[in-house]
Amino acid sequence: MTAPIRHSAKTDDLSNHYQDKDKSQQSTLTQLDWQRFADGSYSSNSYIHRDLSLLQFHIRVLAQAASPRHPLLERLFFLIIFSSNMDEFFEIRVAGIMQKLSLGDVPSSPHGMRPSEILNEISRTAHEAIDEQYRILNEDILPALADEDIRYLKRDELSPEQSAWMKRYFIEQVSPVLTPISIDPAHPFPRLVNKSLNFIATLEGKDAFGRDINLAIVPAPRSLPRVIRLPDELTGGKEHHIMLSAVIHEHVGELFPGMNVTGCHQFRLTRNADLDLADDVDDIAKALEGELENRRFGDKVRLEVTTDCPAHISDYLLNEFELHDNQLYRVNGPVNLTRLLFDFNIPALRYQPFTRIVPKAFRREADKFDQGISMFAAMRRGDVLVHHPFYAFSPIINLLWQAANDPKVLAIKQTLYRSGTNSEIVKALAAAARNGKEVTAVIELRARFDEASNIAVANFLQEAGAVVVYGIVGYKTHAKLMLIVRRENDRIRRYVHLGTGNYHAANAKVYTDYGLFSADPDISEDVHKIFQELTGMGKPANLKKLLHAPFTLHEQLMRFIDVEIEHAEAGRRAHIIVKANALTERRLIAKLYDASQAGVKIELILRSMCCLRPQVQGLSENITVRSIVGRFLEHTRIYYFYNDGDERLYCGSADWMDRNLFHRVEVAFPIEDKKLFTQIHQDGLINYLQDNVQAWTLSGDGTWHQLHPKAGETPHVAQKHLLKVINHVER
Repeated sequence: MTAPIRHSAKTDDLSNHYQDKDKSQQSTLTQLDWQRFADGSYSSNSYIHRDLSLLQFHIRVLAQAASPRHPLLERLFFLIIFSSNMDEFFEIRVAGIMQKLSLGDVPSSPHGMRPSEILNEISRTAHEAIDEQYRILNEDILPALADEDIRYLKRDELSPEQSAWMKRYFIEQVSPVLTPISIDPAHPFPRLVNKSLNFIATLEGKDAFGRDINLAIVPAPRSLPRVIRLPDELTGGKEHHIMLSAVIHEHVGELFPGMNVTGCHQFRLTRNADLDLADDVDDIAKALEGELENRRFGDKVRLEVTTDCPAHISDYLLNEFELHDNQLYRVNGPVNLTRLLFDFNIPALRYQPFTRIVPKAFRREADKFDQGISMFAAMRRGDVLVHHPFYAFSPIINLLWQAANDPKVLAIKQTLYRSGTNSEIVKALAAAARNGKEVTAVIELRARFDEASNIAVANFLQEAGAVVVYGIVGYKTHAKLMLIVRRENDRIRRYVHLGTGNYHAANAKVYTDYGLFSADPDISEDVHKIFQELTGMGKPANLKKLLHAPFTLHEQLMRFIDVEIEHAEAGRRAHIIVKANALTERRLIAKLYDASQAGVKIELILRSMCCLRPQVQGLSENITVRSIVGRFLEHTRIYYFYNDGDERLYCGSADWMDRNLFHRVEVAFPIEDKKLFTQIHQDGLINYLQDNVQAWTLSGDGTWHQLHPKAGETPHVAQKHLLKVINHVER
């Protein structure tokens, strides 16, 4: 029986902690002193800083690791996700604030905080959160894993036989790829790769050349596994493991023969990993390849050491890296928990698997028009909706393969943001090109941390004969679009797929996203025009049904909100529901404040960042904000406007952020089929507004509070509900 993991009050405290102001000011924030200016904007204290809000999301993820609602190995996974999230937070967000500080410690809009204030608040909160992370690891998860006989053994816990095996492993597998580097006048401190595991060793004695060297650095190559499973014959087939750091630490003396190792301490350096491409580059791919190398050695932003690292060693490292004390993080365990994950095949300790559904529309009888089972026939009959991960990703792949092998298909065009070189999507596009189809792939090379993979995809498709373009310089292509052109009885018909998520099969198993298959002539024509924008030149396309950034999306959203304001001011019902990953764009927030004051009911379901302050008297009392954190990563973007009964509902690729609305190519598509409209409204919006288990609500003072069912109230978990209802609907 697995020992229960308690939900720590400390974790709740972190999640509920207000991140924008000094604690002494918290009591006044529910009566926020806000001001509206003549230009329609609001005073700075009407906004929450986006990076402090993002940090709060990471803490909500951390809380899942302590929650008994999740299976044990999933709790470990949440802990690792938190670690990975924090890595990126420091690499991108903290690094960016540090760059602003270097240019001057001046307040920036809309929040009015100085970079130094933000960094100090981040440091304080991040230190508390990371301390709590390791407390959960050491006091909750590792003991519970041990109860299941899953162990990460320490050096002093090994049997003599296991210790002997570890020494052989070090000699045969580890030592040959280690390169100890002494610190002396001829060997300055080495340039260490971002987030690499390293050891600093203190030494006594003389080396082979008679030198007195007292410090050395031992980088751990990334080719070595960080978690090593002990052989079955030494464990009785049990899941017993040792960390690479323990192997190196135990035998580090072997690297310095004739010298005495007086100390060995692991550390990890985090660097700025953001890329900086000029808008006037001649070749994005070549420029990006150069920047990828620079990412490994960007400016230093964080130093991690273990709790037993002596102060004089950590001070030495801080001085070497030119970091301050508040950029030092002492951790009670491995300095990189993202490498702690091991592929345990223990189903009882994971989420229960489920069968992903293929829509009934794609499972019907053979199509008379094509003399076979045809997805094109299903799309001619009407729009088809998929809701990942509850629905399978296979229909998207099958449609492409069908198009690649169909002699009637003339052309395929697709945007690719994250896909991977082993993707069936990419293979199908390559096959289509080899089969003589006109294949055009708009590949966004700058998808963060997938740049190298996307360059490889681009090269692979070009070699297959596809036309590859990289979108528009200065604007990331984030829209999720597929267009298939087919000749049918001497006429041209277009088929499209539009989505809220990437064309990535693995992501589709853990991200919630909507995808729409359609042969609607107007929507298909709009998609055709957008591809012309992306590959050619000319003025913005005049679209009939789609909204697209950076041209019409923001303007239309503002207009839709204005319409709700008009209805509310006329005494009619007015209602807005938005589900997205983030809300940070200042003008939309100001317009939502205006709508609240006019009496519009506004319900926001936001996964991560929210710069809007809800439930503030006179400002936003008609606005509620909630966040759902659960088994799947919420990723759907849905915009709903009541519109006096003539309801509007759009799905899209864009969050309500400056970057999405003004600096990316994004598409929002209307849901016009009444049945699909009802399905998305009920499953994707109302269902999430009813969640009282995995939902967190935001207060006007910036604190997040997890909901719990009230006495007599039935628990409702939105994601679990969808697992049931979608299986029932598609039978």
